[in-house]
This record gives sequence, C-alpha cells and structure tokens, in this order.
Amino acid sequence: MKDPYDRIILRQATLADLPLVEHWDKQPHVIDSDPDDDWNWAVELARFPDWREQLVAELDGRPIGFVQIIDPAREETHYWGDVPENLRAIDIWIGEAEDLGQGYGKAMIYLALDRCFSDDAVTGVLVDPLASNVRAHRFYEREGFKFIERRKFGGEDCFVYRIDR
Repeated sequence: MKDPYDRIILRQATLADLPLVEHWDKQPHVIDSDPDDDWNWAVELARFPDWREQLVAELDGRPIGFVQIIDPAREETHYWGDVPENLRAIDIWIGEAEDLGQGYGKAMIYLALDRCFSDDAVTGVLVDPLASNVRAHRFYEREGFKFIERRKFGGEDCFVYRIDR
C-alpha cells in the first residue's frame, strides 16, 4: 500500500464543503481540540482573503480533514497578536474519528508545511494546540516543532509550537 503522503491532496475548500465541515465540527474529537471556536463556516468558506488558505484534505478523493494556513501578521482579527513577518500558522484536524491514528495527520501536516515553505520568504510555521491536548503536543514534537510558550488565545489555554525552515 502506498504511503498516505502519496495518496492525500489538499484542495481549496468551497461553499460546497459546508455540510461536511459543519458535520466535522460536531464530532467529539474535533470539539475536544477546539471547544469554543465558531468558524462561521457559511461566511468563511465564501471568503478568499489573500492572507489565508482553507483546504480540504482528500485521501484517494475522499475528504478526511481540514487545514487552514494563515499569515498571522496579516490576519484581520489579530488572533496571534504582534508577530514578525514571514511566518505562517496552521490549523489542522481529521474529520472522522475512524481516520485518527492512520498517519493521515502526519501526511497533512507535511503537505501544509510544503505549501508554507514553498514561499522562500517564510521562515517558520506556528501551531497552537490546547494545553490539555497532550496527544497533539507529542505529535508536533515528533514532527520537529519546538515548544515556544504557553499562551491564552480567546480564553483558551494553548501551547505554541514553531518549526523553522
């Protein structure tokens, strides 16, 4: 069997994905990783600001997850606060519980990192899993991300990790 990295693609999310991402957003494992976020999918899937990409991961044509890549210095809500230029920040999740633990997240993160670092100006990528999400911490650390700080984002206690070029 081919490695998941060879079988997964990231494609632009569109309004046609609205029922899918709304369904995924109600899954217990997704809620556990991001309990208070309201993505306002109907609005956000129709917007294409130049500082963000919203992507659906597909395994052999089957949607399995979601990836968001932003330029945190330019993002309009200033979620990341005052950050240097030339960084990217990634949100990533697997949609269905049965797809967890299959290596899909690793493939998705590498595809997202490839996308981020395809811009020669990008020097590093940030992620912000919940402080309580030990599984995510281990995942990011295994993939080479370094812990930077513990920080509150909108009331959520998070760990900030960074990987550099």
